[in-house]
Amino acid sequence: MPSPRRAVFLDHQSLDLGDLDLSPLQSQFEELQLYAATTADQVAERLQGTTAVISNKVMLDAATLAAAPDLKLILVAATGTNNVDLAAARALGITVCNCQGYGTPSVAQHTLALLLALATRLCDYNQAVKAGQWAKASQFCLLDFPIVELEGKTLGLLGHGELGGAVAHLAEAFGMRVLSGQIPGRPPRADRLPLDELLPQVDALTLHCPLNEQTRHMIGANELALLKPGALVVNTARGGLIDEQALADALRSGHLGGAATDVLSVEPPAKGNPLLAADIPRLIITPHSAWGAVQARQRIVGQLAENAQAYFAGQPRRVVG
Repeated sequence: MPSPRRAVFLDHQSLDLGDLDLSPLQSQFEELQLYAATTADQVAERLQGTTAVISNKVMLDAATLAAAPDLKLILVAATGTNNVDLAAARALGITVCNCQGYGTPSVAQHTLALLLALATRLCDYNQAVKAGQWAKASQFCLLDFPIVELEGKTLGLLGHGELGGAVAHLAEAFGMRVLSGQIPGRPPRADRLPLDELLPQVDALTLHCPLNEQTRHMIGANELALLKPGALVVNTARGGLIDEQALADALRSGHLGGAATDVLSVEPPAKGNPLLAADIPRLIITPHSAWGAVQARQRIVGQLAENAQAYFAGQPRRVVG
């Protein structure tokens, strides 16, 4: 019989770069096997004889779950559970728990960092200095790229949960006015503006909502056209929320003042992604790193440990599906 507390972490290097304390998690199991990464054809074998599996992004589909008769608990090392077939897990009596709110400070500050970088043309000036343009300037300064102040500008938020609220708080500290938009597929609220009312009013738009069938491509060519000329767009949520080709086109046309994204529709990015073209102006892309502060990743370890402890105590928490 397998140990009632034998677990595997299928992709621990997606979380731990050797800078985290895993002891809170290790203490919840009699045996915890760490795998740096796991390919699709390795999953079934690695689940044999395990009662708990920890996964960040490794897919756990219906067939895989059905082939793991001892599996009772799935601990997702993230908030999103799109890598788990929740219906299959439920049918098999497998409890699924995720992590929540661990990266709020990290993602909120990254969102504002991207917004500030766009407003101040930080990347353009940095490249100009490295290219020797400042050294050739006729004045003491170089002001080739228009800079805008955030104070007095209006920020539109799509997604006003814990993360959206944190971004709103930081934006207000810079003197911005914050408006919240209605998320497609959710019940209307008096304090949420429909997109066609929100978008023409904002100088910047940030996204903080989940990706589902209602929100996929919620920002497309029509929505981008509704934004003010020169508006800024920041996405630290999910790549599929924005039509990437439409965003590339809006930047090339000069309609947008700039865009920044920490996420793409396929990650790592696939060849041919329209946002990876070299000719797109005023675009910043970061590699899904907004969540990655060491403090945020350590919180995930703590929540994974809490979820395991609660499950074994008969009082599971952060249960999804």
